[in-house]
Amino acid sequence: MKQKYFIILALVLTLGFNSCVEAPNQFSKLPPGIWRAVLKLDDKPVSFAKTPEEVEYKKEFDYKSELPFNFELVYDSEDEFHIVLLNANEKIKVKAEDIRFGRDKQTAKDTIIFNFPVYDSYIKGIYEDGVIEGNWIVNYKEDYQIPFIAYHGKNERFFTFGKEASSNLTGDWNVAFEVDTEDEYPAVGEFKQEGNKLTGTFLTETGDYRYLEGSVFDNKAFLSCFDGSHAFLFEAKEIEKDVLTGVFRSGKHYTSSWSANRVEKGNLTNPFQLTNVVGSDQLSFSFMNTNKELVSLTDRPFEDKVKLVMIMGTWCPNCRDEMNFITEYFENNPMDDVEVIVIGFERYKDEEKSIAALKRYKDKMGLDYEVLYGGYASKKLASEKFPMLNKIISYPTLLFVDRDNRIRKIHTGFNGPATSKFEGFKTEFERTLKVLVDEQ
Repeated sequence: MKQKYFIILALVLTLGFNSCVEAPNQFSKLPPGIWRAVLKLDDKPVSFAKTPEEVEYKKEFDYKSELPFNFELVYDSEDEFHIVLLNANEKIKVKAEDIRFGRDKQTAKDTIIFNFPVYDSYIKGIYEDGVIEGNWIVNYKEDYQIPFIAYHGKNERFFTFGKEASSNLTGDWNVAFEVDTEDEYPAVGEFKQEGNKLTGTFLTETGDYRYLEGSVFDNKAFLSCFDGSHAFLFEAKEIEKDVLTGVFRSGKHYTSSWSANRVEKGNLTNPFQLTNVVGSDQLSFSFMNTNKELVSLTDRPFEDKVKLVMIMGTWCPNCRDEMNFITEYFENNPMDDVEVIVIGFERYKDEEKSIAALKRYKDKMGLDYEVLYGGYASKKLASEKFPMLNKIISYPTLLFVDRDNRIRKIHTGFNGPATSKFEGFKTEFERTLKVLVDEQ
């Protein structure tokens, strides 16, 4: 009898133990929480820029062209979730409606697709045991995809291997990209370092490289950004005090050397002085909108109104930053006598695909003003479409136009909320707009 009792007791304890340790399934698809993702660029060897002493430093980094970023997966209900791309202080939400998850019939594997509809790109991968593996694919570039892998529960961006930072990069840096080539161009680096953690951005005369996040260990620095459109990787070494040299990767298609010197305050050409009117300051144009209707500046809706004409591309994050600013500004400051006109130059050479991209952009961004198709995303072509300007060197380019359709001011590029220049732009934007609106 006693033996039978112990057998029953053992069975009850076993069943009880098993029921306690079996954790309930808290998610129906992918596990929620933080993920560490990597875009695998190629392993092509890259040399540093030459120092003034003509000593060439070969690449000695601990990462082989791997571009890491983080995202958070959040459930909205038992079956629906969204993700949030994390870049320093920026959080970019990819809504549940832009995410697809299901069993792939060909591979018999769980497959996930993250769509970035505004930028016309997506990530497609197979999910298994806390890992997503696949590719980031850009639709408007022919056969353009980069291998992608993401691990659940990893919150690191760049590993520091337990090493402390021997350099402190906090402050401003005068930067040159494409060093010692005919394409060399200036920039300003604005960095903030706390221990191993590094954040900041690069400002150029055509726009900034947005929210960058990374690490410093020993005398090496790493920064990255992924926003669905651009994949940026910056690697650098402090070769002597207050002197950096490094490599910049944009996706798998572009590699540039760069060098930098610490300065008290970095500076670039005033963005209101980069593009000028030549000949007559009278603006005129006719372009198709997303309904394929011809729209001209002389049309009745624009008569006797101030116009903001934004020359942009749906593929351009700086353009989106400027668009967000303008949209939010007029939501908070409605003005019946101001019209916004958007003219998009797209990376599809096919007109139908370009107009479809602009329509999708207008819908996703919730724009209630005219969005027009300017043509293919060539600065030379854009310059030809606006012969009253000396050149168009950047997307975006913003034209301030008065009630008589005269161009009164031009702002080239956009250094947005990730930069110290953003507040100054907002002040000048509001001042210029007030001058034009007050004119009768």
